[in-house]
Amino acid sequence: MKLLCDKSKLLEAISIAQKAITGKSTMPILEGLYINAANDNITLIGSDIDLSIETKTKAKVMEPGKIVVDSRLLGEIIRKLPNDEILIETLEGSILQIICQKSVFNLLYMNAEDYPSIPEIHADTNLSISQALLKNMIKGTIFATAQDETRPILQGVLFEIRDKSLNLVALDGYRLAIRSEYVDSENSINVVIPGKTLNEVSKIMDEKEEEVLITYTSNHILFNLGETKIISRLLEGEFIKYSSLLPQDYKLLVTVNKQEILNGIERASLMAKDGNSNLIKLDIEEDNVVISSNSQLGKVREEVSADMQGEGIQIAFNSKYLLDVMKIMEDNEILMELSTSVTPCVIKNKNIDNCKYLVLPVRLVK
Repeated sequence: MKLLCDKSKLLEAISIAQKAITGKSTMPILEGLYINAANDNITLIGSDIDLSIETKTKAKVMEPGKIVVDSRLLGEIIRKLPNDEILIETLEGSILQIICQKSVFNLLYMNAEDYPSIPEIHADTNLSISQALLKNMIKGTIFATAQDETRPILQGVLFEIRDKSLNLVALDGYRLAIRSEYVDSENSINVVIPGKTLNEVSKIMDEKEEEVLITYTSNHILFNLGETKIISRLLEGEFIKYSSLLPQDYKLLVTVNKQEILNGIERASLMAKDGNSNLIKLDIEEDNVVISSNSQLGKVREEVSADMQGEGIQIAFNSKYLLDVMKIMEDNEILMELSTSVTPCVIKNKNIDNCKYLVLPVRLVK
C-alpha cells in the first residue's frame, strides 16, 4: 500500500471511524482501524462488533492495499503532524511508514484478513429524513435513556413509524421523552436502537437539510450519510408500551415562560445538591409558581409568574430531571399538566406540537 493524502481530510476520517472503537473488546484487532486504499479513495472502518462506522476520503493511491493499524496511536500521530500532505506506505515486516515534511514514523500494522466483516444490510425498507431534523429529535430524547444495565432495552431509544409519524421514545423509570415528526412514509417501523449508536450518529451528522438514508433489518440498522455509513446492532426485546404511561387527563394546567422557570429551577438546584435527590419543591398557587429548596446548605425561594387553570398543588421533583427536559424545549412558553403530588407531570411546548415529556415527582415526607 502506498498513498498520498491531505492531513486534514485524513484526520477527519480517522476521527469519524474512531467513534465506534470502545477499546473494551476481547479482540485486540478491534482496537485498530481497518484501512483499505483503492481507486483514489481510502476507506476506514472502526468497529466494536455492535457498532461499525465506515467512512471514505480522497487520496492519491499509488499502490492499493488493506491493513489494520492501532486506532489511538494512528489518530495521535496524524493529529500532531504538520498541516501538509502525508505519505503512507507499507514496508516489509508489517511496518507502516508515515512521512510528513521532516517527520517519519514507523509503526506495526495488523493483517486486514483478521478483521471481522461488518454486516451487510440489504433491505427494501428505508426512510429518508433530514440530518438536522433527526439530530434534533435525538437531542430531544437521548438524555432519558437508562444508564444502568439491569434493563438493557431501556438503554436504547424506540424508533417507531406509525401513521406517517416518526416517534423517538426514551425512558429510564423516572422520566419519559417522546419526540414526533411527520414523515412521508407508508412503512411501519418498530425497532430499538442503542443510545450509544444514536449518540455517535448525532455527533457525525451535520445541522443541515441534507438527507440521511435509514435502512434496517430485524437485527441491524444502517444510517447512510453518503461518505459515511453507520451500522448498528438493534436491541432485542419488547420496548415498554409507553402510551399506557401517559395520563389521560389532568386537574391543573400551568402555562409558564420556559426561560423564567428554567432560570428559577437552576438557581434553586444550587441549594439542592445536598445528597443525590436534588430535591426542589414547586408550590403552584394563585398564578404563581414558588420554587424552593431547603437543605443543610441553606434555603432558597424563587417565584415565577404563571397562568393557572385548576386547583393549586404542592409537588417536589429531582431538579435534574426537570432541567434536562426544559433545556431542550423549543417553545418560549411551556405547558405543565398535573393532577396530584404523587402522579407524573406532563410537560409540552405550548405552540409546537412535536414533543411530550413525563417526569415522576418525588414523594414528600409529611
